[in-house]
Amino acid sequence: MLTIGDKFPGFKVKATVSINMNDAFTELTEQSYAGKWLVLFAWPKDFTFVCPTEIAAFGKLNSQFVDRDTQILGLSVDSEFVHLAWRQQKAELHDLPFPMLADVKRELSMALGILDKEEGVAQRATFIVDPQGIIRFVMVTALNVGRNPNEVLRVLDALQTDELCPCNWQKGEATIHITD
Repeated sequence: MLTIGDKFPGFKVKATVSINMNDAFTELTEQSYAGKWLVLFAWPKDFTFVCPTEIAAFGKLNSQFVDRDTQILGLSVDSEFVHLAWRQQKAELHDLPFPMLADVKRELSMALGILDKEEGVAQRATFIVDPQGIIRFVMVTALNVGRNPNEVLRVLDALQTDELCPCNWQKGEATIHITD
């Protein structure tokens, strides 16, 4: 699996960006959000139980990520059409403000090293990538355990200070300054 300090891999995927069939799909690459921070989070499968709770929670926090010049990207190995059907069927996914990437060839999941060996789906992984395309944070949980988007936002805030941040540090709190 790629880790802290690794370059985020190049990619070219279709993405679902709305529930309206006329403008539901677009193509995205690693250059689509050049110069921005990225939060990419992957989930195992559409039409499951834990995944929509996380996706909706990231959606509710989207404006806070945008305030930090950060683009959220969601990812699974489902097709863009499955993403569309799920968004149309699940009320809490109707107005998602970020793209759902369709990694149907599993190329990005494999490049990231998050393709689950037993299930053949993306693991429940989260990456924070800086504007230079370098991975600055990675977290992976078991397929049955949801993550905390507020913690991802907290870590992003800490990374963007470029300073030493103590345990449980929150935006606006003092950072650690080492004096001689």
